[in-house]
Amino acid sequence: MKKHLFLVTAVAFGSIAQAQRDTTALDEVVVTANRFAQKQSNTGKVVSVITTQQLQRSGGKDLAQLLSEQAGITLNSANANPGKDKSLFLQGASSNYTLILLDGVAVNDPSATGGTFDLRLLPIDQIERIEILKGSQSTLYGSNAIAGVLNIITKKATSTTPTINGLLAYGSYNTFRGNANVSRKGKVLDYSVNYERYSTDGISEALDTTGKAGFDKDGFQRNALQANLGINITDKIKLSPFYRYTEYKGNYDADAFTDGANRYDARLQNVGLNGTATYGTGTLHVNFGHNYVLRNYNGLPFRGTFNQAEAYVNQTLNSKLQLLAGVNFQTYRMPSIDTVNNLFSLYSSLYFKPGKKFNAELGGRYNHHNQYGDNFTYSINPSILLTSQVKLFANLSTGFRAPGISELFGPFGANATLKPETSQSFQGGVQTWLADGKLSVRANYFDRTIKNVIIYDWRQGYQNRDKQHDKGAELELQYQPNQQWNFRANYTFVDGAITQKLQTKDTSFYNLLRRPKNTFNLFAGYQVSKAFFVSASLQYLGKRDDVFFNPANFWTAENKSLEAYALVHAYAEYQLVNQRLRIFADVRNLANKKDYSEVYGYSVQGRNAQLGIRFTL
Repeated sequence: MKKHLFLVTAVAFGSIAQAQRDTTALDEVVVTANRFAQKQSNTGKVVSVITTQQLQRSGGKDLAQLLSEQAGITLNSANANPGKDKSLFLQGASSNYTLILLDGVAVNDPSATGGTFDLRLLPIDQIERIEILKGSQSTLYGSNAIAGVLNIITKKATSTTPTINGLLAYGSYNTFRGNANVSRKGKVLDYSVNYERYSTDGISEALDTTGKAGFDKDGFQRNALQANLGINITDKIKLSPFYRYTEYKGNYDADAFTDGANRYDARLQNVGLNGTATYGTGTLHVNFGHNYVLRNYNGLPFRGTFNQAEAYVNQTLNSKLQLLAGVNFQTYRMPSIDTVNNLFSLYSSLYFKPGKKFNAELGGRYNHHNQYGDNFTYSINPSILLTSQVKLFANLSTGFRAPGISELFGPFGANATLKPETSQSFQGGVQTWLADGKLSVRANYFDRTIKNVIIYDWRQGYQNRDKQHDKGAELELQYQPNQQWNFRANYTFVDGAITQKLQTKDTSFYNLLRRPKNTFNLFAGYQVSKAFFVSASLQYLGKRDDVFFNPANFWTAENKSLEAYALVHAYAEYQLVNQRLRIFADVRNLANKKDYSEVYGYSVQGRNAQLGIRFTL
């Protein structure tokens, strides 16, 4: 680990010598770090951004595939059958430790394992921008934000004239994507309404090793509607109601290496309100979200309801101090179980910037859970600009996560005696903006310990273990030397172990299943002309461990090793009619690589392509 950290730090500091005058074209404004808009150079928190342009040039990808290209993220089954369930691991942590927000409002499915939210419910064509906030964020965002926060910002109206945008694409596996968006930004009313239809025949979910090519394909279909409104009550008060409805259905196989004719479907209803009111030197924010998910597996239903109500104030105290204070209330419910969990929180954060170089954020959160009582979390987050191009940052924070209803009372391995999880995490490193702001380099070390970590044991169900300790490093680079070329690269190293206390001695072992220790992504884009753009990307994932429950040996758990692999992708687009029409082609897995697995015993996609158009009317 020390060797990896030394290499990451050496590369970042070695670049400092090339620093030139202060321009920060890559110093992006983010809103998720401290819950108000600020440049990355003014916060010590680690935020990665997926921009609007990157989303527009993801014609053949789904959300899971796009996220899998980001530093610190492993997205398991991103390249498997399109309808297969996806697992997001942020800096080595399991999916239930990453909080997902839609426009700043939390979403959750209490009926799912650990309350994780199903990424298949979110079409990529309804998203405007994504901010990935890393490290424990429980102080500002509450339970489930132990590894970080994924803030998905959806499409809103931007033009004062009625606008219709859309996409039509067709490709491998008889895959069809259709999307239409109608929007207008007015003085009193803004609206944006988006509909998506996606269907694919897919591939066999299970890996066919019979040599007969007899396994059937497992298809997937999705319909999704999203409506965002903005109502300007006055020039200082705005209400933004939203509504989302997604339904999908598909087929899945019986098990690894085993064909089957199983069916599943799911439905999401997400409705709520964002509101802002500015006054003097402050802004009041209120939000409410109601989230209902229904999932069926061969007719067996699972229902989960999650509600959140929140109000917080951003108050500028003076030129050096900014205060954030809020209250949050959440309820978690599975209608099939006569239990409702609720969590009440009070939180506050003070942002201090005494001059141009140093800033710090200090925050605390009081939580009261109806089953687990009181808990307090904190965060300390300083950063300093050594020069106008070099920033040192650190983040020390604690986290809290109460067991989910499905873990406590669900149908599979429930354990009503589970203890809540607590965490302590550290992030620290250096970020530089070089070459007149055309080059950004960030090196980040992370270390996280979760106590009373909840695991699933196939023999005993959900259990607490003593602790989970994960650590690693990330290196991110963005370089745009001119208007033609654009480069991005990232490298991630992750290591981790779980500790179990025994009567004689403690035992620790590596347990990051399906998560590589080493991951590398490289992207290069070239603007050939004003109308023509091409790009290529490389993804490398190192060796991973997995477990196979072998039916031929009474379902005995067998350790398996998944080989490292590399995939190459290519994209091209051509703009016509004053940039109102774009023709694109997206080819994934150019080398048609199939001799690897993301999950032992399950298939991956070979070479596949989509051809389509984006249009604006």
